[in-house]
Amino acid sequence: MKILLCPLSDGGYLYPALAAGRELRRRGHDVEVLGRSGVAPVVAGAGLAFAPAEDVGGRRAFSATWWGETGAAQYRATVATARRTGADVLVTSVLCNGALLAAEALDLPVVVIGLSVHLWDYRSGGDGEPHLGRTRASRTHDCRQLYAAVREQVGLAGRAPRWGADPLPGDALLLRGDPALEYPGARLPERVRHVGPLTWEPAPAPGETEAVEDALARCGKPVVYVHLGRFFGGRSLWPRLNEAFTGGPFQAVVEQGRSTDPRPAPGADILLVRKPWMGPLVDRAGLVLANGTSAPVLAALLRGRPLALSPNGSEQPLLTGACLRAGVAVHFPKSPSVQPSALLESAWHDEGLRARAHALGRRLAAADGVARAADAVEQVAAGRPPAATGGGAAVARGATAEPGAEAPASFKENHEYATSRPR
Repeated sequence: MKILLCPLSDGGYLYPALAAGRELRRRGHDVEVLGRSGVAPVVAGAGLAFAPAEDVGGRRAFSATWWGETGAAQYRATVATARRTGADVLVTSVLCNGALLAAEALDLPVVVIGLSVHLWDYRSGGDGEPHLGRTRASRTHDCRQLYAAVREQVGLAGRAPRWGADPLPGDALLLRGDPALEYPGARLPERVRHVGPLTWEPAPAPGETEAVEDALARCGKPVVYVHLGRFFGGRSLWPRLNEAFTGGPFQAVVEQGRSTDPRPAPGADILLVRKPWMGPLVDRAGLVLANGTSAPVLAALLRGRPLALSPNGSEQPLLTGACLRAGVAVHFPKSPSVQPSALLESAWHDEGLRARAHALGRRLAAADGVARAADAVEQVAAGRPPAATGGGAAVARGATAEPGAEAPASFKENHEYATSRPR
């Protein structure tokens, strides 16, 4: 079988697709990756064939930054590459409207790799879910409207939609999290499945981890790993980072991620890095502080690290609320109402928080996401719905806790944040 991977080229979307692609190649399938030319070395490191999107008119077409504006270019690049390769099935990312429409135009099955939580409307239930940032209905409406606009741009508006009124999941949408992260009692749409993490990242170059370790050893303080996502117009976390890591008990190794304006203060115990990998840095840390994007949250949980989360936009508030409900994270506010180093120290020593992170991490690791994802691709390509994985309904908060692990004293405050309306 010939499989074309056409995910967004940003690491948080590309790496999970490469994890699935590597397993599909191991099973004997031909796998090629379509993406921005800059990720060619990463794809080569994963051992997969690569096609630069720029060669088929796809400049910016697979950039998360431009996802809402380049759907037509993505469509054209995907159609051209799928025809050249004779693809039997497409594998893309959530938000890739152009790839979904290319699958429809070519009459190909398509599997969508999602985030760690479901973004859009549930099939049923979830009526009491707090609206952190925006409602599911609003997000679903806007995403469907954008899909419809791209459909019109590429000339498909006149034909009957393949998936009716619910096109965004494609033939199967694979979530990389666990049912415990969905809202209790909610049921996912029929074509949505939990598969668990799809874990892969480039290996560090020789000497890279040693250089980081030497810098951390010179400071000598316990390490918090900080991974910054996009601000989405929100307030920068840098003032709080400088306050937390100047003269406090911890040092930070800060992955800039998609943050474009780093502002470490003189004298702050902060090591600033920009790496295409995070695993060794999370291994070195005892706590992970992030904005609430899927990649650092899953990396932390798979290693049993508790989280401190400070969300901005996109899925960040949704995933933050899910982690607070599951008792694996504390809220790290940007306001000065809480002394940040004290909050981090409390989370660091919270054995209940750590035990729940360990337990949820073990559940995620046991899911064998790459095998489940590869199975789903094979099933969809054969014209069958992907096998159920037990993820149709959410699991109530506390289902991942270790026996005897009580909720931390601060949990009531965190739960109130997760279930409150925006002020």
